[in-house]
This record gives sequence, structure tokens and C-alpha cells, in this order.
Amino acid sequence: MVRSIPLFRLLTALMLLFLVAGWACGEEREGSPRKKSGTTRKATAKKATKKGGKQAKKGAVAAQKAAVPETKPPLAVVKEIRSWSTPDYTRVAVTLDREVSFEKHQIAQGPGSQYLSRLYFDINGAKVGPGVKDLSIGDGFLKTARVGQYRQDTVRVVLDVDHVKDHKIFTFSDPFRIIVDVKGERREEISRLDTNIQPLVPQPEPKKEEIKEPEKPAIPFKPGKIRRIVVDPGHGGKDPGAIGQGGAQEKDVVLAMGLMLSRKLRDELGIDVVMTRSSDIFIELQERTAIANQVGADLFVSIHANASLNRAASGVETYYLNLAKTEKAAQLAARENGTSLEKVSLLQAVLFDLMANYKLNDSAHLAEEVQKAVHRKVSSQYANVKNLGVKQGPFYVLVGATMPSILVETAFISNEREEGRLQDPQFQETAVAGIVDGIRAYIASLK
Repeated sequence: MVRSIPLFRLLTALMLLFLVAGWACGEEREGSPRKKSGTTRKATAKKATKKGGKQAKKGAVAAQKAAVPETKPPLAVVKEIRSWSTPDYTRVAVTLDREVSFEKHQIAQGPGSQYLSRLYFDINGAKVGPGVKDLSIGDGFLKTARVGQYRQDTVRVVLDVDHVKDHKIFTFSDPFRIIVDVKGERREEISRLDTNIQPLVPQPEPKKEEIKEPEKPAIPFKPGKIRRIVVDPGHGGKDPGAIGQGGAQEKDVVLAMGLMLSRKLRDELGIDVVMTRSSDIFIELQERTAIANQVGADLFVSIHANASLNRAASGVETYYLNLAKTEKAAQLAARENGTSLEKVSLLQAVLFDLMANYKLNDSAHLAEEVQKAVHRKVSSQYANVKNLGVKQGPFYVLVGATMPSILVETAFISNEREEGRLQDPQFQETAVAGIVDGIRAYIASLK
């Protein structure tokens, strides 16, 4: 006989079984996520550590950069601004302590006008140096040249112009200079000044009682159109030029020849002479042709002594301004310019523009006459004098000249034999006599 189980006991037992089963299932369900959660925490911790390491590394780099701040190159310094005025030409030179770039701008007086009212250029990466002030020029072409700190790293130079048609901007090196040449119409009242230039008549020196010299005969030569010549002894002062093996300096020998040439041109040709320097002083290259333009010279003759890495190189050669046709000419121009072959190439790139009004044919003619005469004169008294001929080159000292201009390389100071000759007053006198003969022949050929 089967005994019956009370209903409430059965229900109680079923509930207990249900709770136990539910608890077991719950344990199983909750166990997996806990394990999974533990794995995730480990991965997250690993990622966090890696990320933290990167951030720490970045922080260290940033801290290092902060400790050593980035240094910008120092600003170039505008050290000086100068000007030279002539009746139909004015030159402004801005000197800096190193090379920089600049941007040129111009403003016309009005729509379609050929005249300018303002010319200015911005020098990048530069500042105005102490003592640099505006220039008051007022020569009929330029009113003022103003310089100021346009921006924190930009200097603006403004030329307030008066009656300017044309201008040229180019650069010189060592020191770096920005050169601005402005030109216009010659003013009538100044153009008449040239007719008043008279040849200087040599004054006889006081005679001592015991020495009686015969009076010099009147000068038969007529200078004609050529009434004033600028003689330019190269280098000078802090710039010795080329130096020979025996220690002779170019600046000294060419100064001696320049003084001789000046005296002979006055005495023998009756021509007025202006020297760019008559003592051992430094004259910047851009100032030499500016002097010639300023005094209204008819010819410009620059005297130099040649040099070469080849110690056997020797001879006489004469140059006029043009593009260098050979590597040797470019190298010589670099040496005389006190700059590099690269800078000479840059100068050549703008020479076509610079020489628009240059007396190219007249300069070539003058160079030919002087070269022939110097070689003839020197070779008549000295053996083995090579005639290296007339050449062309981009010489700073000839840039901007408004008259026929040449550069005479009288001998090679780098050659031991010719170094000795250059120091000999007799050789100097002979070479100078050749230059005078060449100038005389050039003048005689003018009609």
C-alpha cells in the first residue's frame, strides 16, 4: 500500500530542488564572465602600461626639447647706408654683415607714367643696426633714403624719388651690399659744368739756385673730348690684394704706378686726373666707379697686378666689363671681386641688364690700345714678356661706370721674376708709360 505524501512537503521539496539547480547554473554562468573579466583586465593593464610608456617617452622628448629650445639663425644687421650723387646718376649702397634675400617693389607716379614716385625693397631676416639713420639726399633724383624695421625680422628701405626713369639693383659681396643705381634726365644747369673743366697745367716746382733745369716745351698733344680720367689703384688699406712669394703686396705696387700714371697724364697729355685713392686706404669697390661718375670722368682706368695658382704664369693682359668667356677670366674676376666663383656666376646672370647703357665698344677699343702699348713698351726693355691680350670679365670695380672703363693687369705678382719687376721703379715707370701711350692712341682715334 502506497502511503501518500503531503502536498506541502512535495512543493517544499520541488522548490528546494529548483533553488539548488538555479544556484548551480548561476555559478556556472557567473564563473565564465569572471574569468573573462580577469583576462580583459590583464590585457587592459598591458595596453595601459604600453600607452603609458609611449606617453612617458613623448613627455621625455618634449621635456628635452623644452630644456634645449630651438635656436633660429641670428638676424642680419644693416650696418650702413650711403649714397653718391652725379648730374644724371645716383647710387645708394646698403651694407649688411652677411648675405640675405630681398624683395624689390616700385610705385609709378601715376597710371602709365614712366617716372617713379617711390622705390623700396624689403630685406628678409634682418634688423637695423645701431647708428643707421635715414639719408637726406635731395639731388634732383632722390629726395631721401629711409630705413626702418618694417617687421620683427624685415627691414624696409624706401627711396623717395624725384625724377627717375630707370634703376638697377644688384649686389656685391664681402661685405654683402645691396646697390641701387637710379638714373634720369641730365639737368641742364649741371650738364653745362663739363664745359668748364679745363686741363690742369703743370706748375713748375720751385728751383734751387744750384740746379737749373730747362723749361719744358708747350704740350703739343690736344686731349680733345677726353678731359678727365679717373685712375684707380686696386685694393688698399685692409685689402692687400694678391701677395707674391717674396711678400710684395699688390696694393703697394699698384699705388706707386697709379701715382706715376696720374702725373704723366697731367704732364704729357694735359688731362685732369682724379685718383680713387692716393694713399694706403681702403675704398670699397662700389665707391670707385661712383667716384668716376660723380666727377664726370671721361675714362676709368683701374691698375692691378695679376696672380695665378700656376707660379709660371706671366705676362700682360687688359680687361673690360662683360661676361667671362673662360674659366680663368671668371677665377680672376672672383679674386679681384673678393668673392667666389658662384657669386661671379650670379653677377653674370644680371650683367646683360646692368650693361644696357655701358660703353661696351668704347671700352673694348680702349683696352685694345692700352694692351698693345703696354706690351710693346715693356717687351722692348724686358725679356720674355707675354702678350695675353684683351679679355672680358664681370669685375665689380667696373660695374656701374658710365664711361669707357678698363682694368689693366700689369704683371703677375705670383711669378717670382715678375714680382721682382713689379717692385722695381724702372719697370713701374715703363708699364705706366705704356698705359699713357695707349690712352694717347685711343684719344687720337676719336673723331
